[in-house]
Amino acid sequence: MPKQKGFSLIELLIVVAIILIIAAIAIPNLLRARMAANEASAVASIRTINTAEITYSSNYPTVGFAASLGVLGGAAPCTPTSTTACLIDSVLSAGAKSGFNFNEAPGTVATPQTTYYATAVPITLNQTGTRSFCSFEDAVVRVQPTGAAIASEAACQSLLPLNQ
Repeated sequence: MPKQKGFSLIELLIVVAIILIIAAIAIPNLLRARMAANEASAVASIRTINTAEITYSSNYPTVGFAASLGVLGGAAPCTPTSTTACLIDSVLSAGAKSGFNFNEAPGTVATPQTTYYATAVPITLNQTGTRSFCSFEDAVVRVQPTGAAIASEAACQSLLPLNQ
């Protein structure tokens, strides 16, 4: 009987098993890296919102801080006004970016608006991120380690600053 060329079933099963073991090790690391990247993007976006709020307040002193992310953004081509300041990109001003939901609200109702707070909450906890972030007019990014929503400026003030 002539010898056939090719791989035996055992050899193929061993190769498949090795590939599965490598995948089992690599996929969780990839997901953790993706969550870390999403969280870094969320922190950068909160910092962008802080910078935009300060710029908006300087450009429109009779208005104060912006009332929403939509006011800080604007559709392209954007012409800066007090209702569409063109200070942040349209993706961030829409409220969702890199696996996080963003919100910005006035801290108190006054004219000119002297307070605000911005939040970033993971869209899917433990998949897009594990922590929530917030900031208010002191421009310090604060972290909620459980990933829960941050309901008010007072709740944001009670959180610890992010150590980065």
